[in-house]
Amino acid sequence: MILLPREFILFSRLGRTDAAFSSLHDAGRLDIVHECIVASLFLSHGIRRNVTFHAILNGPPAPPLHIEIDGARLYDVRTDVDTWQRILKKVLSGKAHPGISTSKTSFEALLKAKAETAHVYVLEEGGRDIAETELLENAVFVLGDHVGLPKKAEAYALRYGEKISLGKQPYLAASCITILNYILDKAGSRH
Repeated sequence: MILLPREFILFSRLGRTDAAFSSLHDAGRLDIVHECIVASLFLSHGIRRNVTFHAILNGPPAPPLHIEIDGARLYDVRTDVDTWQRILKKVLSGKAHPGISTSKTSFEALLKAKAETAHVYVLEEGGRDIAETELLENAVFVLGDHVGLPKKAEAYALRYGEKISLGKQPYLAASCITILNYILDKAGSRH
């Protein structure tokens, strides 16, 4: 089976951009970022080496902050909340962790750069049904957090990609990622 390379970009409206928090939930819903990291990068007893996950944090005190997690280089991790709270505190305080980097890259700058080499898909209930969409290789999927993508961010993303939908039912961001990984894994098994 060929695991097709893919990337996920999560727009986090309130995710804290420093390590001054006691729980992921109270850090501008970094718990949603954690759930999306797990859905993106983890298999049962393994890491998806073909996946890169991006979170753009737009919360206080110094937005935006781009966290990039490269599945090919990630190690010394588990899936539990305590592990990721420790890792996120570490990287948000400027320390290194294998496979994880941070930068001041904005959502717009990241999308523009990705669109040069990949096909961008914006997840939204009103988009074209994924069953009617041929997903191209080097796919980048853009999702919002529990509130969704802000209208301006969605409009900007649609300059570079197309709006697709997993159906009329609104799913959690992490569930959307799980469904997308399933669809792409299944497509890879036919190659």
